[in-house]
Amino acid sequence: MTEAEVRRYAARALSELFDSLYEGAFAVDTGGRVTWMNHKFKALIGWNGTEAIEGQPIDEVLPHSQMSRVLETGRADLLDIIPLGRRQLTVSRLPLLQEDGRLIGAMGVILYDRLNSLRPLVDRFQTLQSDLDTARRELARSRAAKYSLAMYAGASEAVRTLKLKARRAAERDAPVLITGETGVGKELLAHGIHAASARAGKPMVRINVSAIPEGLLEAELFGAAPGAYTGADRKGREGKVRLADGGTLFLDEIGDMPVPLQTKLLRVLQEQEIEPLGANTVIPVDVRVISATSRDLKAMVEAGQFRADLYYRLNVLPLHAPPLRDRREDLPLLCDTLLEDIATRSGGPPRTVSVAGLERLAAHGWPGNVRELRNVLEQAVAGSDAEVLDLADFTGLLPERPPAAVPSAPLRPATEAVSGVGAVRPLRDVLAAAEQEAIRAALTAAGGVRSQAARLLGISRAQFYEKLAAHGLSD
Repeated sequence: MTEAEVRRYAARALSELFDSLYEGAFAVDTGGRVTWMNHKFKALIGWNGTEAIEGQPIDEVLPHSQMSRVLETGRADLLDIIPLGRRQLTVSRLPLLQEDGRLIGAMGVILYDRLNSLRPLVDRFQTLQSDLDTARRELARSRAAKYSLAMYAGASEAVRTLKLKARRAAERDAPVLITGETGVGKELLAHGIHAASARAGKPMVRINVSAIPEGLLEAELFGAAPGAYTGADRKGREGKVRLADGGTLFLDEIGDMPVPLQTKLLRVLQEQEIEPLGANTVIPVDVRVISATSRDLKAMVEAGQFRADLYYRLNVLPLHAPPLRDRREDLPLLCDTLLEDIATRSGGPPRTVSVAGLERLAAHGWPGNVRELRNVLEQAVAGSDAEVLDLADFTGLLPERPPAAVPSAPLRPATEAVSGVGAVRPLRDVLAAAEQEAIRAALTAAGGVRSQAARLLGISRAQFYEKLAAHGLSD
């Protein structure tokens, strides 16, 4: 036989071998169109046979075929793994050459079920791929918004106005500054804005500025280059800003940010870029910043404690969350919402609060706002087996004597206002007296330990010391 005849017979033999031995095989021309495919491969991909497969682009028939690599380079890929639905296929790709070496097409061969020695490799790959997919899903869930604006409970005019402004803020991509006392739900609002925005499918990364030591805050926010400081990760560190790329960065207690770092944050807002600690390069980012604070940033600017230019960049879309004492008509709805969540988490029966119990709750000043209300309700639920929490269930959980000017008339349903009796005093004096009494009660309950008193009130130590000074109680 001539060499040409040998080649022709060999090609036929190899084709028949592929057709009988392997899971599947196919060939394409130089344009990437199918010229031949055996029946096993057609069955593998679920080809229904209603139309000819020859002439179809291979990337439409098998989206991850990568046959274009062989057609572009003329070199074989002897071993690769590609996805097909939930399966992983082990494949080889071979160039088809004429006698003069000219490329006329390529052949793909599925090896998975015939090369048993590859099974451990493929199984290991599939396990790693599954673990990676699971880790990615869990990471995505951890960085997704946990709350929606609908979860911000309240039917008062103040809450309706706040939620309307929050929804408008969600439609824009500008920075948002949420102000309000501790425990009013600033973080819930931030999550709700992100969830209602165009960035909802991207990460929502939160960092509490006041909870991180100043020496670590820069690396935590902006990242660090390898070996940037003693104990730094050898691979470097991605900061929270970079993790939030494409999504939202929520900076809680922004008023506690050290002045030197305020300049770097301003750069993120103005230039959309960061420079990691110890690095000489800048990294572009695309983040929306939502910040929150319980401090008076405007007063801090006037005192030189907060950069004015950063304040104006953060305060493009301002939102103020009202304290609970200014929306007591929301107490019935808040109690129902919180008690339902407590029951869901604890597995116990849902509770309600009697009218007398609501009156007692309405008489309290709530310096810790909704967070304090939840704490009181959790303690009342833990200490009572009754389905309806009454006045006696709150005894010992709230100060024995309510603030002098807090109304004590019966609390009506949420559609009615809470009315009061007695001499009318300026609201500023009433609030100051209630706050002062709450601080004294917390100090008494904590045995004079100020850090514990701050925790009881649900505020940071810095805020607690500020309030001590403001009320002349620091001595």
